[in-house]
Amino acid sequence: MKKLLFALLLLISSISSAQLVINEFDSDTPSTNDKQFIELKSATPSFPLNGYVLVLFNGTGSQANLSYYALDLDGITTDLNGLALIGNSLVSPVPAELITDSTFQNGPDGAAIYLGNATDFPAGTTATTTNLIDALLYDTNDADASALMTALGVTVQIDENLNGLQTTQSIQRKNDGTYEVKLPTPGATNDGSGFIYNGLSINVAASEYTEGQSLDITFTTQTNVTSPLTFNYSLSSGNFNTSDYTGSLSVTIATGTNSAVKTITLVDDVVDEGDENMKINISTIPSQYVRMNDNVIVRIVDNDFAVAPWGTPLNPTYGLVSSTAPVGYYDSLEGKSGAVLKQAIQDIIANPAVVHAHNYGDIETILKKADQNPLNSNQVWLMYTEIPRSKLDIQETGINTGKWNREHIYPQSRGGFADGTESIPDGINVWATTDANDILAGHADAHHIRAEDGPENSSRGNKDYGEYMGPTGNQGSWRGDVARAVFYMAVRYNALSVVNGNPANTTVGQLGDLALLLQWNQTDPKDDFEMNRNNYIYTWQVNRNPFIDYPNLADYIWGANAGQQWFSSLSTDQFNEERLVIYPNPVKNFLNFATTQSIKRIMIYDMMGRELYTEAVQNNSADLSSLHSGQYLLKIETSIGTRIVKIIKE
Repeated sequence: MKKLLFALLLLISSISSAQLVINEFDSDTPSTNDKQFIELKSATPSFPLNGYVLVLFNGTGSQANLSYYALDLDGITTDLNGLALIGNSLVSPVPAELITDSTFQNGPDGAAIYLGNATDFPAGTTATTTNLIDALLYDTNDADASALMTALGVTVQIDENLNGLQTTQSIQRKNDGTYEVKLPTPGATNDGSGFIYNGLSINVAASEYTEGQSLDITFTTQTNVTSPLTFNYSLSSGNFNTSDYTGSLSVTIATGTNSAVKTITLVDDVVDEGDENMKINISTIPSQYVRMNDNVIVRIVDNDFAVAPWGTPLNPTYGLVSSTAPVGYYDSLEGKSGAVLKQAIQDIIANPAVVHAHNYGDIETILKKADQNPLNSNQVWLMYTEIPRSKLDIQETGINTGKWNREHIYPQSRGGFADGTESIPDGINVWATTDANDILAGHADAHHIRAEDGPENSSRGNKDYGEYMGPTGNQGSWRGDVARAVFYMAVRYNALSVVNGNPANTTVGQLGDLALLLQWNQTDPKDDFEMNRNNYIYTWQVNRNPFIDYPNLADYIWGANAGQQWFSSLSTDQFNEERLVIYPNPVKNFLNFATTQSIKRIMIYDMMGRELYTEAVQNNSADLSSLHSGQYLLKIETSIGTRIVKIIKE
């Protein structure tokens, strides 16, 4: 009896195995590989894929013949044409199983279907023919991965770039078992035969609406329906729920038509919940229909955001935010100079008995507050690009376009702390002790990590400052900030330094250019945004950036005052005590000064920090008629100190 049962199971397994093949594969798609898919085909329609697993293998390099991804196919059933689609969220029609963008490598690599589970193929599993159902070896104009071909028993490797159109064509299986490369046909048979589905689409006029507005959601089929099509849809996603909108969630497309419109009104409450994403999701529809798109995201902007009393780095304010350093925090620095002064600073900001180290996951939480746009509490301020972006648009996949992420001012590889901490946030109450030798803590040190546009972060890469000057047209509002962050890192960690010139971008432990950064520290002075940031990070890390509290400390360690004794009285900002008004700004010709101070002279710098000229002030007025239109930095030397402001010449 046991032998009979075993033989029966073996027969069922053999029959099932013969029913499933890789029917179409698209690994290389336009731009960011966000339309990748693999299509499986069963010999019979409506075939359940329970007990099958999709496994992807490396074809070359040190990981050749080893798996890098596995996906259980349990719960998926092929359609009326025997097809099952697995792909990215932008693939149309909507895949039965969604995978993240850029999951498939572009080759030479392999995809295989096995009997088994994903747990049978952890990353690094050697390719085998045991329980193998079907396999496809593919490339994009690469040499054959011969070892992987042998391991999977495959004799032919298919080039997705066969016609020189690798991003717009896919690999497709023909009825005779061979392959061709042509325009993708996801969700449809490769030869155009079989059942033709009526596709249902979601359309919204705009991708963003504000609380209190109404929006129309249009549901459209590719062809007129022959009987009423009734279905439901949902809008809830994350914190966005039924309290945030009114309107019917039931749709009927009448016989002989192909569309229906539903109007949704967004509730305008008085609570600042932050911007939210509304996700339009279609529920179950009859078997003769397919969803051409789904999970359509619409941004709902909260109009109850808070505005801070201070300005953005692009339009800064000064003196509104005071340091929250405890009384006596810097007392140990008084009268010290040179290496002793530098060590005294480190003793404060790397004190293992006081300072907290958090992980990289916590940085996202910190930046959403520390880098909050002063003009809108639901946004972060992007440093290099000098624009705000919704906090919701944090990069969560490999696609960074339109997203913000975490920019290390002292690059990870240059600092020697790449991936040094965990990415799962622990919160402010979970932390580790740290000291000056704990270089891995630099991976998640918020004093040198800023919110930044994803592509611009990639553009900066590992470059030194001076080599990197920001995106085209930027106003340089970030330059003093990065200077003070680099100075902090060069003192906080023993393994790091700031040096003159432009070391190779592969250099570990050194970052340039010191001379330029010292200049930036002067020409882009600390503002309220930066001080507020310093105050907030202090609540997490229990250390501060001293070069924000006292910018001229840098000159006493590396600059013009190196070797001299430092006293906090030398850094007192007396402009809060003495009146100095500069007008008009923007200015056409003459810039005027209303002041109780004695102005010695002014210096004009361009936004690169280059000095243009120096001029004495007569009768509290300066002639700027020779300047071209644009933005400049004005340095004012008075009887009690120096002040730097930005001016606009019309």
